[in-house]
Amino acid sequence: MSGDRLAALEARLAALEDEREIARMMASYGPLVDGGDAVGVAALWAPDGVYDIDELFLAGRERIEGMVRSPAHRGWIAGGCAHVVGPPHITVDGDEAVAVCHSLMVVREEERYVVRRATANHWRLRRTGEGWRVVTRTNRILDGRPESPELLVRGVRGEPADS
Repeated sequence: MSGDRLAALEARLAALEDEREIARMMASYGPLVDGGDAVGVAALWAPDGVYDIDELFLAGRERIEGMVRSPAHRGWIAGGCAHVVGPPHITVDGDEAVAVCHSLMVVREEERYVVRRATANHWRLRRTGEGWRVVTRTNRILDGRPESPELLVRGVRGEPADS
């Protein structure tokens, strides 16, 4: 195998490994948050990372941990809930990445499960010494407002959430 072909193959493998690591990290959010692992959830973010949800703006791991430990979140767990993160579309650019996906929050109500919310998720990530970490995760509910589908399109294009 020529040196150029080997280098191209190594680059393709590295890109696939980055995408896989990012997808696995994103997929771990639901099980960790539904399991009440506040430290594990917060560790998905960079120390100064931001989780921007419609009704919450959490800056830093401590605030993200606090959300998971909150009485409201503990109540969701006690009642039965599932945070389901859909398959991501990931764009890697060196040590930075953008990913986009849908998420559903499914809750138990009177012996059945219902979708409480469907959300557009835009993730900005960075490679760190700990691996890929979330710099900013922006969630917007899919309720007809134009910003939510726009967030999805920007993510597929590999663009920042606020361009």
